[in-house]
Amino acid sequence: MSYNARRTHYIRLHPRADTDYCSQNRTVMATGLDGFIADRPDQGLFNNQTRLLSKYRYCLNNDDWWPVAVSNVEQHSWMGYYIQAPPGYKESELDRGSGQVEAISQRSLELRISRFVGDGVHEDLDITNFTGTEVEFTLRLQFDGDFLDQEETHRSHEKRGNIEREWRRRPQGTWEYAFDHYAEHEYDNQGDRGRVSIHGGVRIHFLKCDSEPTHCGGEITFPIKLAPMQQWHACVELLPVFEGKELPAQYPCNSFGTTNTEFDHLRESFYQRSTKFSTGNSHDLAYDVVASLEQAKRDLASLRLYDLDHAKDAWTVAAGLPIYVALFGRDTLTVSWESGILSTDILSGTLQELPRWQGTKIDDWRDEQPGRMLHEAHTNPLAMLQYNPRQRYYGAETTSKFYPVTVAELWHWTGDKALVKPLIGPALDALEWSDMYEHDQGNGFFAYKTRSVDGTRNQGWKDSKDSMVYPDGSLVDAPVATVEEQGFAYVARLHMSEVLWWLDEKDLAKKLWDQAAEFKKRFNEKYWMHDENYYCMGLDPKGEQIKSIGSDAGHLFAAGIVDDALVRSTVERFMKPDLFTGWGMRTLSSEHPAFNPFSYHRGSVWPVENGSFCMGLLRFGLYEQLHTLAKAAFESTAMFEYHRLPEVFSGHQRDAKHPFPALYPKTCWPQAWSSSTLFSIVQALLGIYPYAPLKVLIVNPVLPEWLPEITLTDLHVGEAVVSIKFFRKEDGSSDYRVLDQQGELHILRVESPWSMRHNWVGNIVNFVKSFAPSRS
Repeated sequence: MSYNARRTHYIRLHPRADTDYCSQNRTVMATGLDGFIADRPDQGLFNNQTRLLSKYRYCLNNDDWWPVAVSNVEQHSWMGYYIQAPPGYKESELDRGSGQVEAISQRSLELRISRFVGDGVHEDLDITNFTGTEVEFTLRLQFDGDFLDQEETHRSHEKRGNIEREWRRRPQGTWEYAFDHYAEHEYDNQGDRGRVSIHGGVRIHFLKCDSEPTHCGGEITFPIKLAPMQQWHACVELLPVFEGKELPAQYPCNSFGTTNTEFDHLRESFYQRSTKFSTGNSHDLAYDVVASLEQAKRDLASLRLYDLDHAKDAWTVAAGLPIYVALFGRDTLTVSWESGILSTDILSGTLQELPRWQGTKIDDWRDEQPGRMLHEAHTNPLAMLQYNPRQRYYGAETTSKFYPVTVAELWHWTGDKALVKPLIGPALDALEWSDMYEHDQGNGFFAYKTRSVDGTRNQGWKDSKDSMVYPDGSLVDAPVATVEEQGFAYVARLHMSEVLWWLDEKDLAKKLWDQAAEFKKRFNEKYWMHDENYYCMGLDPKGEQIKSIGSDAGHLFAAGIVDDALVRSTVERFMKPDLFTGWGMRTLSSEHPAFNPFSYHRGSVWPVENGSFCMGLLRFGLYEQLHTLAKAAFESTAMFEYHRLPEVFSGHQRDAKHPFPALYPKTCWPQAWSSSTLFSIVQALLGIYPYAPLKVLIVNPVLPEWLPEITLTDLHVGEAVVSIKFFRKEDGSSDYRVLDQQGELHILRVESPWSMRHNWVGNIVNFVKSFAPSRS
């Protein structure tokens, strides 16, 4: 099916289509499309995954304002225009002319709300009288707070704690309505006992008010009298209280287009340092590629968790908005290595942050063991009060394997021994945890099994409880040795051995290298399904193959663990229509009895997988499949507003009956690793491989027809900064031209040293022979 998103389709999908989000750091203002908060599960003012305000709406007397234009300006800012007819206008005044004109537009009172989210929220309220007559009315703010855990807004909840409310006048002509929430819990979780308390709240401040507010019966009211064209103004600040500390709004009045806060300065600094993408080609999909990359950059910046910054150029991100505004180990590591071509900021910050959370003891309730890397760290009430283990939870295999891989990526991009050396210990501890605790089956493969009564059932990449299924659709019990986790274990040792070699740990480097080689041989013997010409989904508790067909095997290409003799058969099966939807890869074959296109992991499409798959296809020189998958990813971005990919969408087949896919109902948008995946896809198309330790940048572009040209400006490799234009020539081959270079850097055209198309010795020979003057 041909697809031209910009010319032939009106398709623009908006996940969670009844809710808008204005957010920054750990604060999210989730409103209806009218810009107000109704008492609905997805709406509220949230901070640290706690709903502070459950209701927030302005009225004129007892009438609702009519929203005529509302929109985010940036992720952290928003504005809405509202109008209403003057109180007491008569029906006879209505204009019944050809335009069916209503009095509300001909005689308008306008309310303009300008909203800015920092840690708190600042709102400018401006009312203008366009009615032509003097008007008098009351502006009402209706509000309430419930301090529910974010999870509890969607289900029944146990009432806990006390909420205190107080209206008071503050100094210098300001007023405040204060909510204070106190709760405590005495817990006993698998032998972990104690008592814990929390203190949260929210302060609503009223500043610079042109008329004095009063409080009565759950409302704040302002008496307003305006002559024709006269304006009325007030400022409202919503200030969260977390762990007893009031968080500032940060933004003053009229903050559109300004950089008033430290958040703004840090974000702008990142934009200036990071790689820029552009194309001079008018080809429709080339435009979409660049638009989606630039949006992905903004989305990663918008998900920054400023409280976890290690430096202005070393920070990490929340997993996604609105339900994953928290630190997730494997998510942030994936984002880190996938976005390396953009910047090393997230690489550096994430790798410095995660050791702070690394396991130090055996705590079954948290699935913690010494050396194990964090899965997730939440700040919501249920976690903070120890009702669940997710204040600090370790139930994921992937984080501990991705950490060493990501350390190697930081080394490749920076070549900075001082930066990388402190990360070696945590990386080796993570590998030691894997060797010690992941061999429940006794067969030398890496398997998971939760020890927590409140833990995650499946702890591989697909972590929903029903993701692991036999061919008949029945669920697989733990322990499970999933196929992708074996690939991750292999590449972790392979990449770590390379870094250790550079750091003069030759013996340990050789040991890990030899372990990886031996493991690859055993893996291919055990996981290959001869009858399916494909890899199994994993090994069950008996060590038998789980013969279901899913996308899992795609990760094996990225890890490089696929035996050369099995590459062609694997990729042919991988790209069949029951797995490839035309928009991306399904997590489970559409021919499987457990297939459900709306599920989390049984047939849905995860954009993050496609970035990894594209890098893997590059490794094996599978350019036709790489181009097919890359094109599907960028055509998918064109379907969504802002060119922003969601966390996950449905696995419907792309055909005439399905011009666009449906959505997983609770998908996050933006999602950090859906943003980062686009950078890894472009990296694969351009054959970019940084090797800063040798002051080398390898490029090997193989551009498809739909991306005939792309320019990368301010690409950082070590201490060097370079701008390169990549382009297709008339004969269909691809080339590049260096536009600008600062600092020492050798730019070579050669296949990556990690390419699987040659043996290791051949790769090194090709690498050394390719040293030649840079092209300019």
